[in-house]
Amino acid sequence: LFVILAAGAFTFFPAFLGLFDYPWYIQLCWIWFFIGCFFTAVGVIFECCECQAGGRWHNVKAREGEADCEEGAAPAPYVMIDA
Repeated sequence: LFVILAAGAFTFFPAFLGLFDYPWYIQLCWIWFFIGCFFTAVGVIFECCECQAGGRWHNVKAREGEADCEEGAAPAPYVMIDA
């Protein structure tokens, strides 16, 4: 989404201010917009199909602690030890 917003921000100059009104500049803005749309679509499809491999950012072990505790159970209180 960041790339799409950046392409829109750079398109603002030739569209409204008349600056950088070159055909190659406008084509670059369109190219970056389509690149952003492509990566956004691929990311959404990747998330919906759950194609992520287990690893550094998608860790199954991090969710194991959630299954151990009961639904709605309060966590154990933390006691600070005075030194």
